[in-house]
Amino acid sequence: MPEALVSRPRGALADIGHVHLKVSDLERSIAFYRDVVGMEVKSAPEGAAFLAFGRYHHHIALSTWHSKGGNPPPPEATGLYHFAIRYSTRRDLASALKRILDAGVKIDSSSDCGGMADSIYLRDPDQIGLELTWDRPRESRPDPLPVDDQPLELDELLNELG
Repeated sequence: MPEALVSRPRGALADIGHVHLKVSDLERSIAFYRDVVGMEVKSAPEGAAFLAFGRYHHHIALSTWHSKGGNPPPPEATGLYHFAIRYSTRRDLASALKRILDAGVKIDSSSDCGGMADSIYLRDPDQIGLELTWDRPRESRPDPLPVDDQPLELDELLNELG
């Protein structure tokens, strides 16, 4: 394996602060991320919206500044494959699944990711890939981790809602 793939920079760890998405229809995208994904609109200046979970200033920025009425890139183009939204609890992921089903949003696939996480894969209105996921606590993960992912039982996940 190339050294660049296995080495890690020294110093402080970092995380992703937010994702800024170019969208074609701002109101449609706000409705999706608010009503389906479960985010809160924090602010919405002209041509943009900033959404978050909890008290963070924004996890996702949406704008039509350079993309109003635009088309999604063709599948063979380079660019973002998908990004993940990690829910705090399995119940929160189940609530998101219920909102997805209630809204009639197509699910591309779902997976029990090797005993590490439960994930649901879908696309937003501009065909941007999303992974909605819940990470299992470290102490409940199998050791060693399985090599293959298994299908996620969506009915079982919905049982989290009671």
